[in-house]
Amino acid sequence: MRAFVVSEPGKPEALELKNTDIPKAKKDWVLIKIKAFGLNRSELYTRQGHSGDAVPFPRILGIECVGEVVDVSGSGLQPEQKVACAMGGMGRKYDGSYAEYTLIPRSQVLPINTNLDWITFGAIPETFFTAYGSITEEMNVKANQNILVRGGTSSVGMAAISILKDMSANIIATTRKRERIQALIDAGANHVIIDDGEIAEKVKEICPGGVDSVLELIGSKNSLIDSMNALKNKGILCGTGLLGNEWGFELPELPNDIKFTFHSTEKIETVKYTPVLQEIINRIESGRYNPNISKIFDFEDIIEAHRCMEQNQAIGKIVIKVNH
Repeated sequence: MRAFVVSEPGKPEALELKNTDIPKAKKDWVLIKIKAFGLNRSELYTRQGHSGDAVPFPRILGIECVGEVVDVSGSGLQPEQKVACAMGGMGRKYDGSYAEYTLIPRSQVLPINTNLDWITFGAIPETFFTAYGSITEEMNVKANQNILVRGGTSSVGMAAISILKDMSANIIATTRKRERIQALIDAGANHVIIDDGEIAEKVKEICPGGVDSVLELIGSKNSLIDSMNALKNKGILCGTGLLGNEWGFELPELPNDIKFTFHSTEKIETVKYTPVLQEIINRIESGRYNPNISKIFDFEDIIEAHRCMEQNQAIGKIVIKVNH
């Protein structure tokens, strides 16, 4: 099979297209023929060398995919059954989705019923798990609440806007680029703020008492502090993203009336999260959620797709189509 292998961290060219053996099926693991997968910023960070000892090299990256079951190995699945896979060590502790086939622990394989095309299906798992989990599990958003989505044109930001719009929230979204304002309004944002690094006062011009919650996707120290200042008393700051390419810093002491949390998809597993993903898929199919696909690349062009993400060219999700 063909696979993009990273032998050592580096620029996008560190992704080397190689011919490798199709993984051998084994007990409690499922062999999957990959049809599509979304690109994720964590993969970019790993390729750049920021994951440290958490990701040994050489490695086939890729923390999510959709495809068909090839070898069931007593898993209870059926050949050619449609499945999605995400996280749980995928593309980090073991080889991931930048390949034509992948071998995934049964506990990370989610069987899904859908008529979506592979590209649309492939845009959903990791991004919508992250947005949906942040909104429902960490922020506990209710209808008519005021919510700030900081980093609105990212894939998670656009998914969050779609989910929040469906919940009848009042959405304030941010972007650094004026030409992206209309895309956020079209996605469902009620207000758009140009993010110059200090937006708390601009937020309070819209919501004088501050917002109920902030989905913080920039994740830099200054951005987190500024977002904290945009909250009302007893508000929730959910630091889910790292678009600011900054980590390893210590946050100042939080005010007693602010709750700080974050959402991780590391805990995704098939029993609890298959129904969650199925419901998300159902809402995509019915038009309640928008998959927010920005750019589609063929498998052979994954290096260019990494450049696209690195240069922040996408508004929404980048999806890779695997042509066997």
